[in-house]
Amino acid sequence: MEQYRVGFCTLGCKVSQYETEAICEEFLRWGFVRGQFDGVCDVYVINTCTVTGEADRKSRQCIRRALHNNPRAIVMVTGCYAQTSYGEIAQIPGVSYVCGTYGKMQLPARALEMLTDPPAVPEVAVAPLGDAPFERMRITESPRTRAYVKIEDGCECRCTYCAIPAARGRVRSKPMADVLGEVEALARGGTREVVLTGIETASWGTDLDGARLTDLLAELDRRHYVDRIRLGSLSPEWMTPDTIGRLAGIGTLAPHFHLSMQSGSDRILRAMKRRYLTDRALDSLARLRRAIPGVQFTTDMMVGFPGEGEAEFEETLAFARAARFLDMHVFAYSRRRGTPADTYPDQVPEAVKSDRSHRLIALKNEIRSEILSDVVAGQPTLRLLPETLDDGVWHGHSDEFMELALPQDPRVHHGETVRVLPCSHAGGVLHVRLADSDPTTNDTE
Repeated sequence: MEQYRVGFCTLGCKVSQYETEAICEEFLRWGFVRGQFDGVCDVYVINTCTVTGEADRKSRQCIRRALHNNPRAIVMVTGCYAQTSYGEIAQIPGVSYVCGTYGKMQLPARALEMLTDPPAVPEVAVAPLGDAPFERMRITESPRTRAYVKIEDGCECRCTYCAIPAARGRVRSKPMADVLGEVEALARGGTREVVLTGIETASWGTDLDGARLTDLLAELDRRHYVDRIRLGSLSPEWMTPDTIGRLAGIGTLAPHFHLSMQSGSDRILRAMKRRYLTDRALDSLARLRRAIPGVQFTTDMMVGFPGEGEAEFEETLAFARAARFLDMHVFAYSRRRGTPADTYPDQVPEAVKSDRSHRLIALKNEIRSEILSDVVAGQPTLRLLPETLDDGVWHGHSDEFMELALPQDPRVHHGETVRVLPCSHAGGVLHVRLADSDPTTNDTE
């Protein structure tokens, strides 16, 4: 059989990145060869995002790039933007196939059919998500020591700014046996760390028979397939005292949590219809710090939500200072058609959003520098998982998700955890030395 070449373009979150790798493995099982997206391929797959208007624009841009690279190719568009705006995509000349967030694993079979019998008009295979089950997919290998594993799909939060529930549907969970089998296979292939991710990760198991995310974590810890487990984005209200108590007893769980705050103003959180306020979030952070020594936190922060004035933004700055996040992903509110916030008055001008983004990012860098300075002063022993070697320096992350840099050493090998001590920091990176090395002979500058 002729070997066809397939190229991929992925936009959006870690869930989308995982899904693209699963789709790619399925294409390879059907006899395709993976090609470069910016090269000439027989099939192009664009996995889209719709979290912002900019994501929509980039999705359309990827479609045009594919058609420029090979106007005769089969162009297949999937993902969140395809789910919510399939009509727009089908009108782009040259698009062959459009499916949404369900049915991704059928792409290779349909592509093979289209290569032998090209469609005269775009085929749209976007179905309502109401009763759609969790689409079974898995990856069997990862090019890095860290792998993302999708364990959940869908969201039922209904935040007023978010289009993702319409694109992903209700909460559906990957069965525990499937998660365990996937992680075991990845570990056999050399993966040392897995990140369990989903659209609403903490909701894993709510559609199963009484299972909860902490049960899955405990079972993975008992089997100890990998050295380190991380969790995708979590909502602060999930961090109840009982949950924190269970998390503290899971040895392979990394002492790092990404909490999706969105704002540090209670008035804005209420307008967003988030399910927590700042006092609860700060209480959860304090409880976790007491239960898990050395734990670090990262977060998402949105600026410019409708009605956010300077007073509310100052509240967000004050909250961020109190929370002391190691890192913050800062982004501006984007109007999403069909969401309540799209119709809210007092939309914030783009120039104001840009100014607030820069101010919050500056604070983020200041806080991270303070945290890293404290780490250098405290001299704790850290665990580095070497991931990449660049110009004689190993780069990777600590358990706490601090980015570490270690000079090359014959005792250090890719994917093998080593113990290190902090020496200095610059540009958000912590420079370290091996814990058993002589500090006078280690150049970290």
